[in-house]
Order: sequence, then C-alpha cells, then structure tokens
Amino acid sequence: MEVEIGKGKSGRRAWGFDDISIVPTRRTRDPEDVDLTWELDAFTFALPMMAAAMDSAVTPITAIEIGRLGGLATLNLEGLWTRYEDPTPIYDEIASLDSQKATRRMQEMYAAPVIPDLITQRVAEIKAADVIACGSFTPQTVSRYIDHAKAGGLDILVVQGTVVSAEHVSSREEPLDLNTFIRDVEMPVIIGGTASYPGALHLMRTGAVGILVGVGPGAACTTRGVLGIGVPQATAIADAAAARSAYLEETGRYVHIIADGGMRTGGDVSKAIALGADAVMIGSPIASASESPSHGYHWGMATFHPTLPRGSRVHTGTLGTIEEILVGPAYENDGRMNLFGGLRGSMATTGYATVKEFQKAEVMVAPALQTEGKQLQRSQGVGMG
Repeated sequence: MEVEIGKGKSGRRAWGFDDISIVPTRRTRDPEDVDLTWELDAFTFALPMMAAAMDSAVTPITAIEIGRLGGLATLNLEGLWTRYEDPTPIYDEIASLDSQKATRRMQEMYAAPVIPDLITQRVAEIKAADVIACGSFTPQTVSRYIDHAKAGGLDILVVQGTVVSAEHVSSREEPLDLNTFIRDVEMPVIIGGTASYPGALHLMRTGAVGILVGVGPGAACTTRGVLGIGVPQATAIADAAAARSAYLEETGRYVHIIADGGMRTGGDVSKAIALGADAVMIGSPIASASESPSHGYHWGMATFHPTLPRGSRVHTGTLGTIEEILVGPAYENDGRMNLFGGLRGSMATTGYATVKEFQKAEVMVAPALQTEGKQLQRSQGVGMG
C-alpha cells in the first residue's frame, strides 16, 4: 500500500523487526525435535548464521570458535588482520580512543596497506583448525586479491559493500563483471548488500549462492544518516524472499537469503527467519564476546572510509563467551544470549521443525509488541526495558 508523502511523491510503508511479531499456530513441539541445520552449496552448518566481516567481531581465533560451534564466520580480508602482522596493539588503542577522535585515528590505522601474503596466512590459519574458511572483499579489490585467498584454502567468498549491484556504471574504470567473476572463481560466492526486490533479483542472476540483505540496520552503521538510504529489515527480507521465489520459478535454482544486520536478540533472529531468511549475519553480538580483542567495542567495515565514513565505534560491553551468546546457557533475560536457543524455542513454540518450514510462519504488524504490559521493565531498565 502506497502512502502519500506529498502531492508529488508517495511511497510504500515499510516495517522493521520491532514492528513485527510471529503468530503461534495450533501446534507446538519439543525444542529437541527442532532442526536448525543450514545447507549452503556443498557445506552443512549446525547453525543458520554467519558472523559479520568486522574486525571487532571476527578474528582467526573467533572464526575457529564459531566454526567449532557450527556457524560460519567471515574474516574481513581487507581489515586489520591483513594490514598488520600483530594487530593487538591497534585493538588496544582503538578501545582507548576518545569518542571525538576515534574516527579520524581509525582512518589513519586503516590507511596501512593490505599485505597480500597476510591474506594467504590468515585463511590458512583458519583452515588449519579444520573449519570452513570464509573471507570478504569489496568489489573494488576482489579481483586483485582473490588468488592470495585461494592460496590459503578459502572455501567461501563474500563480495560485500554498502550496496552491491549487478549493474554498476563507471566512467573511470571497468567495473567488476559479477557474472563472469562468479562463473570463473571456482568457489561459492555470497554477495551484498541489497534491500530491494529488483536489486535482490539481479544479484541472484549473477550465479551467487547467497545474497546479503540489509542496508544500514547494523548497530555501528551510519549509512542511513550519512546517505539517507536504507529499508527497514522486515520489509527488506520479505521483498528479497519474494525475489527468491520468482527466481526459483524462473530458473529452478535456489539462492539463499542472509539477513545482514539489525538483530540484537534471539527474537530478532527468529523474526528474520520467519520473514524468509535462510540464515542471519550478526556482528555486534560477536563483538561483545569475551574472545573478541576489541575490549567491548564494535565498528563496521565503512567506519574508517578515508573520505566518507559510514559507521561509528560503539560500546557493546562484554556479555559472555561466544558459546554462551550463540548457544547458551544464558544468564540474562533480555534475549541477547543463547540467540539460537531463542530461535529453537520460537520454532518449537510455533510448531515448526525446520528453518525452511519456519519461513512460512504467519507474522503480523504489531508495534505494541515491544511495549504492551512492559511499563515496569521499561522504567527499571530490565528485561525488555
């Protein structure tokens, strides 16, 4: 339904996670009978999740731990771990920076050049632990560095930017031909982000195995303020799911939707799946893990852009271990720990046995979901407050 913005412009109403609730059905089931398995190309994961390619969240050590727990972590192959042999002092300094000076100093830190041999080394470190190695490049650099990642044994490639399109136009240089690149790269490729039906559909036609859906919802992202673009995640995921159905009917080929950003709790993860996502990509929850070297701080991939930063350094605090945050046990009641226990409980409570089934769950627009009956929690800053 279109809403009139003014005489000369109208637009669709869009919804975020806080506007949506999942409707119970006539059936419930035991949580132990719920299957969270996610199959992506030739790989099978116990958890339908990716950790975001952010230096505050994914390091070789946290990637290994997430892989051990059944998830998939994406290392930023243009980040601190490929610019510095030992980035530990950089993490320490970032955590100590005054908020007013953080962005400028981080721009200087990330101005250090990427060292190609470190790309190979970091991927090999993850592979040596016998977990699936996934790494991220931007469209501008992926052709330059992909062979170094392959040399380390990269299994899954993510090509990621604020918005990635299949029809980039440039008057200065030849843009990356995603169709040709994906056909020739000889490994599964996930691309994004996008937040619209036509954008998702065109990315699916490149041959990618998955697309990242989300523009601006992340905890550290300022894209919506800096550029004024974005789509609330509930609507973005549902639109991408519709594009997936159209593409599946058109070609018989299934492309995975990974909801990227905006998920803080197990309820948010559950809503993303119920809206049509196959898996979720999370960043700030991993940055709040005790294994992260970021000392309870989190920043995005565009925070340090040299001319137009589109992210900020935010304080997440340290919540618990990666294991406690992903699969529990939880020691808090606000949904930020045991995220996938929350998903399992949501699926069990609404009677769905698999992620694919749960994508068909009924949802409704329910803005009162976050506030109804919660005055005491809100006034005391506990639970859902």
